[in-house]
Amino acid sequence: MLVSRCHGGDRAACGELVSRYQRPIFNAALRMLHQPEDARDVAQTTFLKAFEHLGDYNPSFKFYSWIYRIAINESLNALGSRRPLAPLDADEQADEAPGPEQRLEGEQMSRAIDKALMGIEPELRTLVVLRHFMHLSYQDIADIVSLPEKTVKSRLYSARQLLRDGLVQQGTLL
Repeated sequence: MLVSRCHGGDRAACGELVSRYQRPIFNAALRMLHQPEDARDVAQTTFLKAFEHLGDYNPSFKFYSWIYRIAINESLNALGSRRPLAPLDADEQADEAPGPEQRLEGEQMSRAIDKALMGIEPELRTLVVLRHFMHLSYQDIADIVSLPEKTVKSRLYSARQLLRDGLVQQGTLL
């Protein structure tokens, strides 16, 4: 197993873990923080903490659930220490619509979603990011945030309602 090899000091295994999880961790942090520089810092801190505490990892759980939990906690810490929230840079968005009109519509919708997402509390935002941007299962999310699966579903429902209300308030949804 890659994790046990890394824990045993195998640098190549550690590099493989970083290669495998770096992008998803960065993307989760970016969706939480909406600042690429902060997301890079969180990703780096996540890996440092993960490698420092690799001995604490319980192999009966999925590794990505464990490392995502670290990333989400670091993102929440970063949010707590931050002053005002900045919008996601248009350059960092991954919208590759074919034509200029579709691209503009996609960018406008993405900004509206980002704004509505930043308008809900961080704990609910975490659930939305993990489910709809990271595409994790309800059970994986429950493992990451240490909540029962039914609670995750219930809170996700509430988060979606708040997100919808934010989009309606912006005039994006009717």
